[in-house]
Amino acid sequence: MPKSQQDAPLIVEGPLSDNERLKRESNYLRGTIAEDLQDQITGGFSPDNFQLIRFHGMYQQDDRDIRAERAQQKLEPLINVMLRARVPGGVMTPEQWLAVEDWAEQHTLYGSVRLTTRQTFQFHGVFKPDIKDAHRAIHAVGLDSIATAGDVNRNVLCSSNPLESALHAEVHDWSRRISEHLLPRTTAYYEIFLDGEKALSTQEPVLGETYLPRKFKTTVSLPPDNEVDLHANDLNFVGIVEDGTLVGWNVLVGGGLAMTHGDTNTYPRTADDLGFVPLEHTLAVAEHVVTVQRDWGNRVDRKNAKTKYTLDRVGTDVFKAEVERRAGITFEPSRPYTFTSRGDRFGWVKGTDGTWHLTVFILNGRVRDEEGRPIKTGLRKIAQVHRGHFRLTANQNLVIAGVPTAQKRTIERIARQHGLVDDTVTPQLRNSMACVSFPTCPLAMAESERFLPGFVTQVEQLLVKHGIPDDHIVLRVSGCPNGCSRAMLAEVGLVGKGPGKYNLHLGGDRIGTRVPKLYRENISPEVILEELDHLVGAWVSGREEGEGFGDFLIRTGVVAKVTVSRTDFHA
Repeated sequence: MPKSQQDAPLIVEGPLSDNERLKRESNYLRGTIAEDLQDQITGGFSPDNFQLIRFHGMYQQDDRDIRAERAQQKLEPLINVMLRARVPGGVMTPEQWLAVEDWAEQHTLYGSVRLTTRQTFQFHGVFKPDIKDAHRAIHAVGLDSIATAGDVNRNVLCSSNPLESALHAEVHDWSRRISEHLLPRTTAYYEIFLDGEKALSTQEPVLGETYLPRKFKTTVSLPPDNEVDLHANDLNFVGIVEDGTLVGWNVLVGGGLAMTHGDTNTYPRTADDLGFVPLEHTLAVAEHVVTVQRDWGNRVDRKNAKTKYTLDRVGTDVFKAEVERRAGITFEPSRPYTFTSRGDRFGWVKGTDGTWHLTVFILNGRVRDEEGRPIKTGLRKIAQVHRGHFRLTANQNLVIAGVPTAQKRTIERIARQHGLVDDTVTPQLRNSMACVSFPTCPLAMAESERFLPGFVTQVEQLLVKHGIPDDHIVLRVSGCPNGCSRAMLAEVGLVGKGPGKYNLHLGGDRIGTRVPKLYRENISPEVILEELDHLVGAWVSGREEGEGFGDFLIRTGVVAKVTVSRTDFHA
């Protein structure tokens, strides 16, 4: 173990961050949110409640496109909230889908929902008078937004592989059980938003009275598909299947992609493999990975509070031993598994249960009607006749799952009529992704969702120019270094630095196991395209059979291979 880890304290000493104060004083996440909801003078919340509403799945935002105009008119910014639901594993019923879409159309500023990389959906543009109604609407169909943001375990992802129908049902059940086990026990959500009975006090046996030092993300995956991008997450259960039976998990801990521009103490990191555990230890391991991070995570500096920094400070072996001690288990040696892909399987696939599954492409997860692609209307019509379920994928797409053979033709017809099945969508577009960014995200530094379609068209033109129109590069754009689009696991990752400027990261791989390195900093899209033109040409002329763009850049030394998972991610 490095000397820095030998000498590292298990608990970071120093003045606690102010978020620790507000959590401690919040009365188990209640704060004065209920009183703030009654204040109609402003559309926003007090500074403490601005943070606390995140634990209930909401972010205060405003429309930044019109912020200056409203200031000139001496008006408050157009403040609203983004509300993110909890949908473990991304599985929804058609009835839930219809209720969610109906509410979004009638009550949100933008009239649509957005599918996210956390395998759930978000309402954008909910005004304060409608907040309680939004929570009541999703609660009425068995959903909530508990712990989808804030310093807690967030929506648990799981593989949406349509082939392995029976196994998918099992891993989805585990994602649901893990989510429920790690939820806050406070009844604040029900009291504030659903007018539930008030409780005098609450115990938090897993999360503690001040909850976690920072956000925490968990996945349940089923090889050979890594569509959950496990290396972006704090805790990952990789399913081990033997003779067709799920027998347990390899447990990986400490992944995370967020960083801060100019701060080399922050960095993306891939997860470490702790070993194998059988199924019966799943919840105990999940709980005590969380409790170790709860107790050892950095509560002094929030920029270094994620699990990845805890592992790098105390050492993975020390962290692992403490999980073993608390859970009363011993990790076995990891069992072999292979990831071969992480993209969604578009089109029809027949599952092992005999039903059919149709994966449809949703550009950036934005469900709305556009000229030539009225996908919102199409999904509504499908939901009205579909008797299976919907699976939201971690790539912002959607699977119409469990379609019997007798209904397949009907679903296909509706899907094609409304652009949900579109043969003109290129492999490049299907393998590109962006976060929301402008105009709603307060962290946005550069465009992302609105920038991606036009930029992808230009990348497609480069592929045509070099004779590979049907190939693709895993391309992701993030409006800031927080990493919601998981750009730091892409072959080409663009991270916003300022208006019209991005840092260009290169060298990730197609299966999502390698962090790309900084190649050029603070450059325009035009310069990025010039760089890609040259590099794609070299890739086409010099690649080995089946070699992806990122692997080519590593093999040929254009980008140095990442050999450690700390600050050495610059070219």
